[in-house]
Amino acid sequence: MVTLIIIAVTCLVSILCFTGTLNSNSLQFNAWEVWHRRKWYRMLSYGLVHGGWGHLLFNMLTLYFFGDVVEKYFQAAFGSGTGIILYVVLYVSALAVSTTGDLIKYRNVPSYNAIGASGAVSAVLFASILFEPKMGIYIYLIPIPIPGYIFAPLYLLYCWWAARRNMDNIGHSAHFWGAVYGILFPLVCNPSIFQHFLNQLH
Repeated sequence: MVTLIIIAVTCLVSILCFTGTLNSNSLQFNAWEVWHRRKWYRMLSYGLVHGGWGHLLFNMLTLYFFGDVVEKYFQAAFGSGTGIILYVVLYVSALAVSTTGDLIKYRNVPSYNAIGASGAVSAVLFASILFEPKMGIYIYLIPIPIPGYIFAPLYLLYCWWAARRNMDNIGHSAHFWGAVYGILFPLVCNPSIFQHFLNQLH
């Protein structure tokens, strides 16, 4: 239910930006604006803005499929009410955490901007792998699902490599740190989840 609310709000804001009803420039992440003008809200608001229908659809479909898994496991691990709160905290805080590295790196570059919920979605995806490491994950046109425990290190290696190459306009650094945060957050909240992870691998 919470996942659907997040998706609905994100879609609404993104569509309003597509149509020009909202000014996406005022919501996007801009390290210079955050650092020098203290517009800290941009550390979160950028996750509500997307670069187009494809960008929005990919992020929201990923969140839809894996968010429900994390939401249910959080409620099982922490109780219904607390689990929902922690799930929301995970998603929202992942937006800020995943872009903190770019904030430091680009704080004196006024032209650097970023949009999209990919960092938070990566956090949710990796949290789901922590709970169900053998779950099958499909990558683009590959028809065979890859187990989560194999997908995870490959994804992190690719993000690290792509971030160093800086060969496109994709926020690979945010993907990387969002994914790492998605693993660490549940473990900090409840370290016994790691034993659950190991048990699932047997």
